[in-house]
Amino acid sequence: MSKSKLEYIWLDGYTPTANMRSKTKIEENFSGKLEDCPIWSFDGSSTEQAEGGSSDCLLKPVAIFPDPGRIDGYLVIAEVLNPDGTPHATNSRATIDDENDDFWFGFEQEYFIMDTRTQLPLGFPINGYPGPQGMYYCSVGGKNTHGRDLVERHADMCLEAGINFEGINQEVACGQWEFQIFAKGGKTAGDQVWAARYLLDRLTEDYGYYIEYHPKPIKGDWNGSGMHANFSNSTLRTCGSKEVYEKICEAFRPVTAEHIAVYGAYNDQRLTGKHETASIHDFSYGVSDRGASIRIPIMTVEKGWKGWLEDRRPASNADPYKVAARIIKTVKSAKV
Repeated sequence: MSKSKLEYIWLDGYTPTANMRSKTKIEENFSGKLEDCPIWSFDGSSTEQAEGGSSDCLLKPVAIFPDPGRIDGYLVIAEVLNPDGTPHATNSRATIDDENDDFWFGFEQEYFIMDTRTQLPLGFPINGYPGPQGMYYCSVGGKNTHGRDLVERHADMCLEAGINFEGINQEVACGQWEFQIFAKGGKTAGDQVWAARYLLDRLTEDYGYYIEYHPKPIKGDWNGSGMHANFSNSTLRTCGSKEVYEKICEAFRPVTAEHIAVYGAYNDQRLTGKHETASIHDFSYGVSDRGASIRIPIMTVEKGWKGWLEDRRPASNADPYKVAARIIKTVKSAKV
């Protein structure tokens, strides 16, 4: 008789930024299949999702990955449901209108690796600053590169888990890194981002580090952290029309505030118009323009206006489910 460890992972009800929560369920003779993951429950009064007098919330498994850090382990991404089986108010995954997975997403997750002892990014001296930005981006060598061991282990674990992990690189600021996730379907893309974040956060426990997802943790002349959202649907992938692309981009303009509202807390500190961002107060788009709200990749143009768009506004602490849901709604509203 074999026993497996199922780590149920869900999002809590804290605002303005939800946190991951998880707990382990032991199952006998588990098949490894999603359909054999039972619905479970948790104390919602401890996660800002229920009152103490009626505290049970349900966990509905929606995605499963082998857990590379455990023997006979699995990572189970779960939606939070009310006791009657309806989606909980905090269940952002349930708001995604993409049942046929026509929308494809590539999320670029930036983050800082922080030292729990100094409360500073790796490479930052106490009571001082490292050298200015310029030499950290895609660097190699101990002078400018900090945290590679953690980053490489995380990449290996994501690949072992079957996450569609696309790459890694050190980012512009000292101690800042990025990984990329691609998936077909907004829900699947969100599942994979959250699973990758979970593995990264758990891995830091081995190092005395933690991951900082705040979009501007280091003030001054340092880049903030985003979660750029590359997206396409069948229209963007096949239309071959600059006019269609411009109509879709223009559909974002009147709902700028609605997008910013779900693109992560404290994003105003990052979206200043500097450090490769557009101002949070403006909306713009342009070919190969990393200072625009939405970048039209040069490869899309070179392929005859067949490809994707990149929304550069989502912050590193944004919920990918909310980002995907809002982008899908806006693209579907375009009159093309």
